[in-house]
Amino acid sequence: MMRALLAAIGFLTRIPVPARVFEDPQAQTRSLAWYPAAGLAIGALLCALAWALQTRPPLLSAALLLTAWVGLTGALHLDGLADSADGWVGGMGATAQERRERTLAIMKDPRSGPVGVVAVVLVLVLKFAALASLPAPAWAALLLAPVLARAALTLAFLSTPYVRSGGLGQSLVAAPRAACIAALLISAAACALAGWRGALALGLALLVFALWRRAWRERLQGMTGDCCGALAEAVEAAVLVGFAASV
Repeated sequence: MMRALLAAIGFLTRIPVPARVFEDPQAQTRSLAWYPAAGLAIGALLCALAWALQTRPPLLSAALLLTAWVGLTGALHLDGLADSADGWVGGMGATAQERRERTLAIMKDPRSGPVGVVAVVLVLVLKFAALASLPAPAWAALLLAPVLARAALTLAFLSTPYVRSGGLGQSLVAAPRAACIAALLISAAACALAGWRGALALGLALLVFALWRRAWRERLQGMTGDCCGALAEAVEAAVLVGFAASV
């Protein structure tokens, strides 16, 4: 159990964990159920920083929080967002099979095109504006955004085919469903602690997930790790904007 948790934290964040957890295939597979917990770790560190910055100017605090957020995750999901945006726009074709193949080929290219760069900038601007608009220290938003984003990843692997053979997410396909479902229920229940804003955050996360899943099922008949990165960023942005708009 502990190795699975550490594997989730080590993969999704830049928090140091023992290297041996990545040598355990079972820990890698079981780590999917701990993705929301990894999000909670990110949120807790962001809350600690927000507490330290609560008397600072809002724009400066928002910039420092966002910088720390990106640093904690190593821009892992932003990279997926950029690749997904490039693949979606550049992967047009006359037939569904042609669109699928072109999209997968573009997403595999490590270089980012202008569409990917614009997508990353827009998401970061949305997050920054939302953080600057929230009254400090904004505990609920900083906790729920990363938790729901990682819970969305767990739900994605439970409900959406993984189409990239040999990809980083291949080991997660066989994750224990019961543990993953329990993690999702706990994540949803945690939203109740934030009252009606928590319910709004959960609703926005589910809406983003539904739209994301429909789009990639139509384009790829499934998802890749890059698609999951885009999902995490979209959920985080939606939750933060939802909290900011409801102030």
